[in-house]
Amino acid sequence: MKIKKRLGIIIVFCLIILVHLVSNDLVKFIKNKFNYFSNDDISCYRIPAIAESNFPIFDSASGKNIFFHETSCVTKSGTFNINCRQACAIESAAYSNAEMSVILLYINPFKLSNHSLNLISKLLKYYPNIQVRRILVEEYMKYTPIEKWFASGILQSSRWPNSHMSDILRYLTLWKFGGIYLDLDVVVTTSLVNLTNFAGAEDWMDVAAGVISFSENGLGRRIANGCLRDLMRNFRGDLWGNNGPGVITRTLQKFCSVKYAKDMTSKRCNGFKVFPPSVFYPIFYKDWRRYFQTEDFNATMKLINSARAIHLWNKLSFAEKVYHNSKVPYAIIAEKYCPHTFNECTPVF
Repeated sequence: MKIKKRLGIIIVFCLIILVHLVSNDLVKFIKNKFNYFSNDDISCYRIPAIAESNFPIFDSASGKNIFFHETSCVTKSGTFNINCRQACAIESAAYSNAEMSVILLYINPFKLSNHSLNLISKLLKYYPNIQVRRILVEEYMKYTPIEKWFASGILQSSRWPNSHMSDILRYLTLWKFGGIYLDLDVVVTTSLVNLTNFAGAEDWMDVAAGVISFSENGLGRRIANGCLRDLMRNFRGDLWGNNGPGVITRTLQKFCSVKYAKDMTSKRCNGFKVFPPSVFYPIFYKDWRRYFQTEDFNATMKLINSARAIHLWNKLSFAEKVYHNSKVPYAIIAEKYCPHTFNECTPVF
């Protein structure tokens, strides 16, 4: 009986190993065969190019800049997508800021899907201030304060590497070029051209990272340096917001010598401006559905119309459908501030 029991245990153990090896090989086969990457995969960051890029490699920026980043590796049939709401964010920035360069930087080595290319091509046609560029990650990190730190493989420790790559890039891009960084779920509703060296508070406790501006030198450069130092010192792959809003909050706490966002006045922060939640985050994340329902419509629109931009909390709202004939706040805003994208994305936006 003891021999049979031991033999049984050995067989089960061998089966477990076999299944593990087969499943790993199967995953590799699927990735190689179908060019598929999961939401948590960053394999594509190390690929020079799988297809000829639709757009040139990013080289430099000059003047007043608004940056967006797309850091996913997800593909279908060898292409990747810029969806309608992302395109809307880009168009809204260009629509309201004709004097500024609006630059989408992406990492994915695949070509844009036909639908995405059609969306972006129309935006390039109507807005000469929009640029779309691919960046090569290793090249982009060179000669920066975080080059060696990033090369150590720090991103591999993250539970959400795509999101944390976005966190890293927003601070690095502003360090390199200066300008304004916006999340791809931010709709701009007014001109930002005369604003510099600012961030928005999500609530009165913490500073958010969805809308940030640093000048290329002077005050902005000092804050950018502080953010990169904090990023390297306090990076946590197991905490969602630690490397985004956590970085700018901790940096400003030191720079302004205060703990809470409500006390980060321009005077205390040597000229750096922290706007109240109403300016960029008029709807708190727990109330995100207000953008997508007619209930309390007038009150919601009053909040939106008093803001400079709105943050849609995409992680919560991405699956919420918006029909063209609906009168929900987001549809009203999209039709006004990203009209070409809104008209292209029918019947569901």
